[in-house]
Amino acid sequence: PRIKMVKYCSAPKDNANTARAKGSDLRVHFKNTWQVADVLRGMPFVKAQKYLEDVMEHKRCIPYHRFSHAAGRTPQAKEFGLTQGRWPRKSVELFQNLLKNAESNADQKGLEVKDLKLSHVVV
Repeated sequence: PRIKMVKYCSAPKDNANTARAKGSDLRVHFKNTWQVADVLRGMPFVKAQKYLEDVMEHKRCIPYHRFSHAAGRTPQAKEFGLTQGRWPRKSVELFQNLLKNAESNADQKGLEVKDLKLSHVVV
């Protein structure tokens, strides 16, 4: 019998107006990285970069609403209507590097960075 493999990530509808970045086999915690990806999904590109910089400076937090049983409470999570949040340094650095890579790929294709949006983020 022949086994058909399935695709796990969606293909872009318009490849010419899409910039992609990918990381695999990364040494970061899945649960922290999932929280970062969830908050970034749907965010404009420039806003996402600024948000991650603020997280690294502890000005804003990553809200924890799943896998949150041991996350401490912080008033910075009120922005998202939650009470629990953290500042996962390694996961945030990973996404900063991925955004930098996506920005380079967008420049290579001639796309405007200010018009980009994070539409598909998967962990």
